Amino acid sequence: MSTVGERLERIPFGRFHIGLLLIGGTGYAFDGLDSAIIAFVLPVLGHLWSLDAVHVGMIGSATYVGFFWGAMFAGLVGDRIGRRPVMMWALALFCFASLVSAVMVDFGSFIICRIAAGIGTGAESAIVAPFLAEFAATRYRGAFSSVLAGFFSLGFLGAAALGYLLVPVQPYGWRLALALTAAPVVLLLWWRRVLPESPRWLESVGRSGESALILDHIEARARASGHDIPFTPLNKVSVDRVKQAKPSLSEQFMGLWAPAQRRATAVSWAVWLSITFAYYAIFTWIPSLLMARGMTMSHSFAFSIAIYAAQLPGYLSAAAAVEFLGRRATISLYLAASAVGAFALGEAGSTSMLLVEAVILAFCLSGAYSGVYAYTPELFPTRLRATGNGTASAVGRIGAIISPTLVGWLIPRTGFLGVLVLISAALFFGMITVVLFGPRTEGRSLESIDTKQAGRADDDADSALELRSPS
Repeated sequence: MSTVGERLERIPFGRFHIGLLLIGGTGYAFDGLDSAIIAFVLPVLGHLWSLDAVHVGMIGSATYVGFFWGAMFAGLVGDRIGRRPVMMWALALFCFASLVSAVMVDFGSFIICRIAAGIGTGAESAIVAPFLAEFAATRYRGAFSSVLAGFFSLGFLGAAALGYLLVPVQPYGWRLALALTAAPVVLLLWWRRVLPESPRWLESVGRSGESALILDHIEARARASGHDIPFTPLNKVSVDRVKQAKPSLSEQFMGLWAPAQRRATAVSWAVWLSITFAYYAIFTWIPSLLMARGMTMSHSFAFSIAIYAAQLPGYLSAAAAVEFLGRRATISLYLAASAVGAFALGEAGSTSMLLVEAVILAFCLSGAYSGVYAYTPELFPTRLRATGNGTASAVGRIGAIISPTLVGWLIPRTGFLGVLVLISAALFFGMITVVLFGPRTEGRSLESIDTKQAGRADDDADSALELRSPS
């Protein structure tokens, strides 16, 4: 294990890590707020601009079109220039575009703003998990990442509250709700002051001196809290900045499909696509589904608060399960329960049963997402961690792009029952993929993952040379 890895592994969970959770978690909360608020705006915009179901679905998909490109490039860029600057610029773009979208007066301009906001949201969301996981020791990394993802649920709950309190109250309530999603711009000042770059990434690009200084600061804070952590002699780390040749973006992307990495890449793409398709198909249309059952807009938004509130215990329960049961077992169990819950939701015969089934489904889907957020960064070595996590998140957003519009197209033809059967099938696909092909990552340090991947790559290269050599 590298010196950086050894030093991070011996640092106990403390105030520094709590600060990281608040920083990254607050960003995730506003990502969730921006993603969820559109569900409460859709019924108003559909009436205001006389839109059919397909065009309403296009608004629901627009954010995720931007999310796809933001997540894709955030990972590629984050492995080249660092995690921290990508996180900062992504937040700035998201805030600006969200604010501008609140004053748009027609369908076309609103779509453009939502795509731009999605680019910022996607970039920030894709970089946070691999970035902050690199600060955590093996013994608590899974729970740390799962709790971090749980802040999404606070954003969804906030969106439900804004939707209930603002959107139905006055004609311009939807504009005020969207404008409030731009509030995290104030986080830029906080993040710029307190958020360090990842020591593991700095070491991977030859900037060991900078990495050592950050670790000195983290260890000093741990000692100040009463923990006995030995000092690392200066001669154990290089203080020189070494320039290393960087691969091209295409080489970086193709590294995900090298023989040593392709299994992890395929599994991460499949499970992200499965769960994201289901998640956004359901939560984008939940208020509309409730209104179709005869509720008023205000009542449907109030019920949505209860449904979104169920996400938080889902995330937290999975945060415990990933360390107790393991990543793959946790994801599989919650995906299976979600698939059953989606089918049961379609069979609900009364409004009360509909609410109960929706709450259970929200709990299970959030638990599955919690496991995925802990699992994905562990599948990739440091040099490809942001790229792997970003591309998996981006592929998942293809499901978020397709599902709101597809649901809008299917509802008149199959009803909500047909839609929910499709969602259930998608979730079973994700579960089977993880069970059959998911690599084991729990109990392994990030450095051991790097070493194992490097060993596989060397073995593959040696085998290829042997095949080419004349006998």
